[in-house]
Amino acid sequence: MTSNQTLERLAAVIESRKGGDPESSYVARLFHKGTDTILKKVGEEATETVIAAKDGDRAKIVYEVADLWFHSLVALAQFGLGPAEVLAELERREGLSGLQEFASRKG
Repeated sequence: MTSNQTLERLAAVIESRKGGDPESSYVARLFHKGTDTILKKVGEEATETVIAAKDGDRAKIVYEVADLWFHSLVALAQFGLGPAEVLAELERREGLSGLQEFASRKG
């Protein structure tokens, strides 16, 4: 199984929980509470990732990045998007220097 398949499988599970019972599903609860709650969770996980990285604990970095990716997938689903769109954007950027890519945003 590829990493892309893992992301797509997880995205499908997240999508299936959109209309679920917020009392029995964490993801359904996030969707029930709405965009602000979902985005707050992404921000919290991003902060926890930075803290783990500053501490240099490799296992904790992986754990926190997994949380960040998961909550980012929930945020994508909230806006009708999925990992395919993000992967396509990364593929579009492949071969560009970071400086070129950043400059292209201004034009």
